[in-house]
Amino acid sequence: MPETDKYSDIGTELDLLREAAREAGRIAMHYFGRSPEVWLKDGVSPVSEADLAVDRFLKETLLAARPDYGWISEETVDERAAAERSRAFVVDPIDSTRAYIGGQDQWCVSIAIIENGSPVAGVLECPVREELLEAGKGLGARQNGCRIHTKVPLAGEEITIAFARNQINALPEQLRGPVRVHPYVPSLAYRIAMVARGDIAGTFIRPNSHDWDLAAADLILSESGGAILTSKALPLVYGGPTRSHGALVAASGNLLREMLSVVADQPLS
Repeated sequence: MPETDKYSDIGTELDLLREAAREAGRIAMHYFGRSPEVWLKDGVSPVSEADLAVDRFLKETLLAARPDYGWISEETVDERAAAERSRAFVVDPIDSTRAYIGGQDQWCVSIAIIENGSPVAGVLECPVREELLEAGKGLGARQNGCRIHTKVPLAGEEITIAFARNQINALPEQLRGPVRVHPYVPSLAYRIAMVARGDIAGTFIRPNSHDWDLAAADLILSESGGAILTSKALPLVYGGPTRSHGALVAASGNLLREMLSVVADQPLS
């Protein structure tokens, strides 16, 4: 029997991710607020010693449990030919390192398992906020054990969207009036989770987000009734030769279609 058949039960995969994410959150909290050492990747993006410690723990723990899976992480090179494996871990040890080192609470540990390009299990651990969001394909999405769902705005009801005012002003006129811009959320994964649990109705996503930013949150959103789509109205494919993506929208219902029209007519920059 192939190794992956042993782990075909999505609930078993979620149990693994949940346990690992919680311990990863504890490791991250050990450094939080204590001025961890920070470097710049490519002279631009910060990475802290906490990112590396969490990544190291997750890689050792998850690959010990699933040695035949691929590995895709923001902080370590994929030397395991993830694209050639039916399943792979997709990890962002700390999504929004800037928020983390700045002492803010909107950052999270993001872990997903993808199968043939699609996420089948995903967890976001947000230790400062004491929130754990999770989803398994076909099992729904939950926060701290309680089911979550997107919120479809009623006609005339105020709509809260996360992004810049100029993009929201490009929405069709009938939607523009009730739209409110949500304050900036530094973690993309957490922002998508806010759509999943109905805090906000949707978000535009600028080009150059990556697999590790999106995979877990994508599944959580889809299992709560929403979707992340490309400007061509296609779902994302993970684990391919390119880890980055173009302009995206995350929402549900009619709003998703309206936001797609904005991205098609006015690409995000």
